[in-house]
Amino acid sequence: MVDISCSMAYSALDMEHKAHQRTTPVPVRRAQRSLAESIATWRKLRGLTQAQLAERADVSRGVVRRVEAADGGVGVENLLRILRALGIQDLLVEALDPLASDVGRLRSDQELPRRVRPRKLTGDG
Repeated sequence: MVDISCSMAYSALDMEHKAHQRTTPVPVRRAQRSLAESIATWRKLRGLTQAQLAERADVSRGVVRRVEAADGGVGVENLLRILRALGIQDLLVEALDPLASDVGRLRSDQELPRRVRPRKLTGDG
């Protein structure tokens, strides 16, 4: 015999959990799809199958498939492993460098404590 009250409690908890789940904003989904397409294109340009990329990145084929399908839920480390295996990890790192932008350079002198400000390069090397 099934305890209906227990079953109803679980159902109510499940509905409450779903109500609190965040929806992915449209710009984030759009960027996720663009990233997925770029990674798939890089893989194909390298002449690799998903299985070969997964092996080189030391991740499961399912991780590669989820990245390329823009499914989400892939950890940053696994994404970086895939980018490294494709030879493009540095592109992401460089793109996120705040000091590579005009705004980042201008604001770094104003906003960062002196101990974390970038050193100005001099001609002595």
